[in-house]
This record gives sequence, structure tokens and C-alpha cells, in this order.
Amino acid sequence: MTVPLPGVPLAEHPGRYAELADLGYTDLWSVEATGGDGVVPLALGATERRLRLGTAILPAFTRGPALLAQTAATLSAAAEGRFVLGLGTSSDVIVQNWNSIPFERPYQRMLDTVRFLRRALAGEKITETYDSFTIKGFRLGVAPKDPVPLLVAALRPRMLGLAGREADGAILNWLSPDDCDRVIPYVREHNPDAEIALRIFVLVHDDPVAARQLLRRQIAAYLTVPVYRAFHEWLGREKALRGLWDGWAAGDRAGAARSIPDEVVDELCVHGSLADCRAGIRRYVEHGVTTPVIALLNDGPDLSKIFAGLAPAAAG
Repeated sequence: MTVPLPGVPLAEHPGRYAELADLGYTDLWSVEATGGDGVVPLALGATERRLRLGTAILPAFTRGPALLAQTAATLSAAAEGRFVLGLGTSSDVIVQNWNSIPFERPYQRMLDTVRFLRRALAGEKITETYDSFTIKGFRLGVAPKDPVPLLVAALRPRMLGLAGREADGAILNWLSPDDCDRVIPYVREHNPDAEIALRIFVLVHDDPVAARQLLRRQIAAYLTVPVYRAFHEWLGREKALRGLWDGWAAGDRAGAARSIPDEVVDELCVHGSLADCRAGIRRYVEHGVTTPVIALLNDGPDLSKIFAGLAPAAAG
């Protein structure tokens, strides 16, 4: 399950985490965009020993390499080894526009960060000039007892290949089950056992027209970011999403969102009844995803019912 949970005050999350564990959920995965950071919501679940914790993702640019190593080591210690560090380059919007950090050579930054973290988390003292940063005399005060798995958020072939070669797997986002058949092999050709985590946007809703209207806003917010636009052009959606991109560029954001075809919404998001949503999530697993991460868009008083209805054992 993606955390923070929608509409739930952060102070109430530990109780909700126990509820999720009771229902058979296995993982909590945090996000870091405009809401909370990617660390505190996980730290609140560190003592729930039935749950693994993961970041999906922490940006490789917005924390220095040493701080990333410290963060990973601290979360791993708090969770007694049940922590996975998911890294991504993020986007020019988050890195450059919001954090005033140049978004330059993202592939190289990711490669250097993963290689540095492998050594740092193993307890090495590091003095080295990487292509995108320099480290002088850093060593973790307390290295993790167990290796911290590293996953790389990836969209297109070059970064997907890096995730397979250099990391322990990939984190995917905003693609259909059929898209997985095209994307995942770029990782698996380098590591047949790679973990493939995927955030799946889920809205339990009995009105498909209303559901699509809500989901279009989510799609528009992401797929107008340059890296996601390039991704979906590569996936073959240039014609289907031309109205979105042209409308957004012209300043007509509402019209841009309305132009997203129903079939694109249905391909990229899971919505419908609880049974429909369980089936939609299962399709991703059938197409090679090993860690389906629900990004639930529902909130309100029915949240416990939805947790139970989407739980791994709900289908019986």
C-alpha cells in the first residue's frame, strides 16, 4: 500500500498499519512529491514487524549522496532490515523548479548514486570523484547489518537496463499491464530475478463516468511532465494524448484533462467495484510485476472496507 494514506491524519497511521498487516498486506511504500516526505510515514511503521518498508521514490538529486546513505541505514535499522531503498531521478519540475537544483545528466547521477550507495551501505570509507559528484572521506557511523536492496525508478530502456545491471530491480509507474510486456524485459535481461515494483492507481467507484473524471486529473498532472510525456510517446500514445499535451501547453488545463480518451484512463488506472479492482491489480501480476503497490485514491469513512476488499486474501 502507498503511504501516506489518503485522508488519514499522519498521527493515526500506526494503527492503520496494524490494520493493513492484519489483512495480509505485506509492504508500505512511500511517495515524495507535494505531500509529506518519503521518510516520516515509513518511520511510523518501522515497529510493525509484519510489514516491509520501501521508498517509491526518494529523488537522487534532492538529498546528497551521504544523506541518502544515512537515511537508508537509519530506516533499515529502525525496521530491523525490512527496508528497500527506491531511488529515482524524479523530474525537472521537482528537482529544478521546486528545489532549485540543476536537473542535469539524470542517468549519470543515478548510476553514480547507486554505485556509491552499494559501497557506503557496506560500511566502506569512500573518497572518490564520480562523474556527477565527489565524495571525500565519508563512512557511515553504523552500517546496516543486512544489505539494503536498491531499486531504481525507470521509464525507458537505458534506465531500465541500469536498474537490472546495477540495482536489485525497478520501480515502474503509469503504465498498463500490456505495457509491462514491453518494459520489464529491459530489466530482466540483466537480472532474471529482479524485483519489479509498480505503483497502481486504484479508485473504487461504482460510476465509471465519474471515476474517469477524477482519474483524468491524476493522469494530466503526471503525463504533462516532460519525462512522462517522453515515456508515453515511446509507448505509442502520442496520438491518443496529443489533445492533452496541446491543451496543457495552451493553458487550458481543464480542456486538456477532458481530452484524455476513456480507453487511456482504463489502461493506466484501475477502477470499478472491489472485485473489478482486485482483478485489475491481478492483471499486473500476470504481466510480470512482483510487487504490486496500490496507490489508493479513495478516502473517507469507507477506507477500512476498501482495505479489506482489496486485501490479498479478499478473493478467497
